Amino acid sequence: MSVAKIKNICVYCGSRVGTSEVYADAAKALGSGMGERQQNLVYGAGSIGLMGIIARAVTASGGDVYGIIPDHLDAVEITQSGLAETVITENMHERKKLMFDKSDAFIVLPGGLGTLDETFEIITWAQLSLHSKPIIILNIDEYWTPFLTLVESVIEKGFANPSVRDLFKVTTTVEETFDLLDCLARSDDKTKSHLF
Repeated sequence: MSVAKIKNICVYCGSRVGTSEVYADAAKALGSGMGERQQNLVYGAGSIGLMGIIARAVTASGGDVYGIIPDHLDAVEITQSGLAETVITENMHERKKLMFDKSDAFIVLPGGLGTLDETFEIITWAQLSLHSKPIIILNIDEYWTPFLTLVESVIEKGFANPSVRDLFKVTTTVEETFDLLDCLARSDDKTKSHLF
């Protein structure tokens, strides 16, 4: 996949801002950088929490934002206005599938159970060789360290092949994330099975 082909980036993140300002700062910096790089955001369409922060930052920096939200969450997460496109789905499954289809890469910011669900699913789909799109976990302030520890435990206890570590990359800053994204975009890694 060439750098030019990484145009739409799906960002998984929380509908809350969390307890530290570093999370919001990272969301804003990531969104601003995406817009400046003429990359677009694919996300869950919410206007609150980190979701709203990154969407507004992308828009303010010249990028397009594509929001996808299920009907039952429209009032809860308060759909962001002014998006390039808003799609309302019937359920969560359709939402996640459309987000996947529209995206060239995935970046994970801090978030709650919904973000965990999305992250595990996109990694699992890669494990099953359903895609080879880049997945980057932005481990701001070590937020995702317990998640990474869990993955290591799953491997150590024999429930996953050690090669699952290769399914995603981990960064700690927004700058490192963009550098890695560009590097991954230039690679020609072939899809391979990580099941056995």
